[in-house]
Amino acid sequence: MEMKISANELEALFDALPDVVFFVKDTTGRYTHANLTLVRRLGLKRRKDVIGRSVTELFPATMGGSYASQDRRVLDGEVIENQLEVHIFANRAPGWCLTCKRPLRHGDEVCGVVGISRDLGQPDGRHPTYLRLRRVLAHLQEHYAESIRVATLAQLAELSVAQLERHFRRVFQLTPQQVLTKLRIEAAMRLLQGGDSVAAIGLACGFGDQSSFARQFKATVGMSPRDYRNMIAAA
Repeated sequence: MEMKISANELEALFDALPDVVFFVKDTTGRYTHANLTLVRRLGLKRRKDVIGRSVTELFPATMGGSYASQDRRVLDGEVIENQLEVHIFANRAPGWCLTCKRPLRHGDEVCGVVGISRDLGQPDGRHPTYLRLRRVLAHLQEHYAESIRVATLAQLAELSVAQLERHFRRVFQLTPQQVLTKLRIEAAMRLLQGGDSVAAIGLACGFGDQSSFARQFKATVGMSPRDYRNMIAAA
């Protein structure tokens, strides 16, 4: 006998997970379901303050626009898996997470978006390859501004490329490329609090040109480097 779980039941289950945001949106991008973790991270107190509203109403304009664009891609049928993102909370504190979104279907028709954003947890220090992977992480932390080949990282860990990818995801919840992106974006967020130009910061953080920096920054943070700088300056 096939069993189906309603969005209401899922919402109640996800209320118990403080490190996971859960949501469902309709075809207009308005929330129909949201767990209490999302409500609290928006700086709100009641679920009804979220339901019926869109991301452009609940998030800063630049971030809301980026999330709305992502939702439209999902409504067109795209599945987003483990998208590394920075979420800026109500107190302006950044938090790293992995976002998954899927089209919600009724028959052949897409009727909404269902998704989660899961906070990055602590590395699994008990994994047998942890110490070798720490060598790779140290190399990435020291050389994130340079061009780095995955094959070089695999040699450092004395693993094949496939083994490195698999164990990195198991220990750090991220691929080596996602860790590199995280390090670069974190460095850029720090430098954007200073006075260097956006172009100079992009180059200093390992991006080939300003356009690739702006594109990756917006995909990860939900706003352009310039908008992020303005937001921090206004805080």
